[in-house]
Parts: sequence; C-alpha cells; structure tokens
Amino acid sequence: MRSVSASSQPPRGRNARVCGIALQSIAAAATLWLGASDALAHCFVGGRFFPATLATDDPCVADEMSLPTIAIFKNGDDPSAREVDISVDVAKRITENFGISIGATWTHLSPPGGPNASGFQNLDTAFQYQLLKNAPHELALLAGVVVEWGGTGAAQVGAERFSRIAPTFYFGKGFGDLPDSTGWIRAFALTGQVGYSIPSSASTTSVDPDSGLIIVTPHPQLLVYGASLQYSMPYLKSNIVDLQLPDFINHLIPIVEAQFTTPVANNFGMPWVTTGTVNPGVIWVGAYFQVGLEAIVPINRASGTGVGVLAQLHLYLDDMFPTTIGKPLFGTAAPPQKPFP
Repeated sequence: MRSVSASSQPPRGRNARVCGIALQSIAAAATLWLGASDALAHCFVGGRFFPATLATDDPCVADEMSLPTIAIFKNGDDPSAREVDISVDVAKRITENFGISIGATWTHLSPPGGPNASGFQNLDTAFQYQLLKNAPHELALLAGVVVEWGGTGAAQVGAERFSRIAPTFYFGKGFGDLPDSTGWIRAFALTGQVGYSIPSSASTTSVDPDSGLIIVTPHPQLLVYGASLQYSMPYLKSNIVDLQLPDFINHLIPIVEAQFTTPVANNFGMPWVTTGTVNPGVIWVGAYFQVGLEAIVPINRASGTGVGVLAQLHLYLDDMFPTTIGKPLFGTAAPPQKPFP
C-alpha cells in the first residue's frame, strides 16, 4: 500500500528496503512468530496475487498496514540534504469495494553544514473504490481521490500550508491469460497509476525581507504517475511450473517500480522539470505479511543524488484478523483466496 502523494514536492520515496540477508532474516523471523498457516491474502484477482507495492499503490482496496516504511536518500535540494523518512500507512475497507487510507510521515533532514530539521509531513488520506476485478484476465481497476491536508505538517521539513487533491486511477494486469506456450512470461504482471494533483490555492504571496518586494509563488498543478513491473515466483510455482526451488525463493516477487511528478499548469516562472525515481527491488510475501526492499535511484538532479534505500514491513490485517478489524465495516466480503497452494 502506497497512496499517490498529492504533494508538490518531488517524490520522496517514503518506503525503504534492506539488504538481501536482512530481508531473509526478517521474513524468517516473522514466519516463526506468526507460524505456518492457510491464511488468505488480500489482493487476488483470479490466480494472480498483487503485492502491496512500496513506491506506488496496488490496485485493490484492503485492510492493511505498513508499519514501518523507512526511506534513506539524498533529496533534490541544492545542496542535497540527507533525508530519512519513517512512515505509517493504514487502510480500512468501509464496504467490500470502498476503502479509506491515512498516512503519516516523520522526516529528518541533514543538510551539509547544518542545521538539521525534523518534523512530520502533511497527512495524506485516500478514498478508493474498486471498479473491477476480472479473474480470467487477471485485471483489477481502482479509482480514488488522494488528499494532502495542508498545514498539518511542519514547514521546516517542506510541508506546505495549502492542501492538494488528486483524483487518481489505478490498474493491475497479470500476464497469466497469455497462451500456455508463452511459458514463464505468464508470471509477469504490471501495475500503474495516474493522478492529477490540484492545489487548494493558486499561489502564495510573501514579502522579501531585504528588498521589501512582494513575491508571488505559483502552486503548479501536477501529473503524478507511476508503474511497477513484477515477476511472481509464487505464481510461477502454482500456475506454470514447479522448479523445486527453496521455499524462500518461491515466496519472492522481484519488482521494478517507477514514480514521477510533472508540472502541467500554473507553473509560471518555475522550471518545467519532471522529477521521480526508479526503484528496483524484491518483495517477500508471506501468509500474513510481506517484507520489501528497494533501491531509490533518482532520474535527474532535481530528484536527488546518489542511490537511496527503501524498506517496509507490511501487514495484511484482513488475513490476520478476518472476523474483527480485518473485515469491512458494512456488508460482507467475498472469501479471499489462499496466497500459496
């Protein structure tokens, strides 16, 4: 789970990944804690399981929680500051097809030469509706509105005083409906999202303390978009061929995510630069949780410098507590499918 941010800031990569050894250790420890189970995963479309992606969002409403997501990287400031983001995101289904999520991020900035700054970013809320789940074609469609609540965060870490509203469309498509002759290719899947971020005010007016001149800073409208390409080892084993690989390998989903922000209107006097990151990594999927690890690779100087890291522990509340907090508040939900045979 990672809702599209409505923020005017460059993508912050609000989730973190660890090294491969750490990923395996965390997953193994969590397996021992939770125990082996026939628990049911939360985002199945036919035989396809779409994991919760780290930098973008998956195409399903669900009861889930990311606790925590940690990102460490050098941001697009000039000069670049070392940024650490620690995030918590919680999503709750109101009905089987309608859900709400809320996210909070604490940021610590360490610019070269100081001084350091810490504080919370603005709160994000997403309202999402499941438009379609087509099992034979492994297709999921989701529509939503993402709101960044201006003035709820700290100005010293870049939180704006104005709000942003971003109508957003999400999709997921598995390749499992390709002919059997395509073999291993059928384990691939593609997810993506496109949003249009609209500020609650067109500009901010301030006075230069040295010259006394009035400065008007426009708030641009933004196209916020991203995608992921993923290869499901669980799908390969259960639907294509069992290669008799170690169990740990059969729970992996290698993934490449990308997220971008492009100003498209009301950006007068400011650079028309697309910012974003490409995030290669891997997700280990269990019965009740997943652990994700990705690199954060900025696409240009305005997006940051160097390679950062993004890591996340994500909990499937609908699988952990199916009769209490993991079910919709109203109505009934269709029985979820088992994540592994």
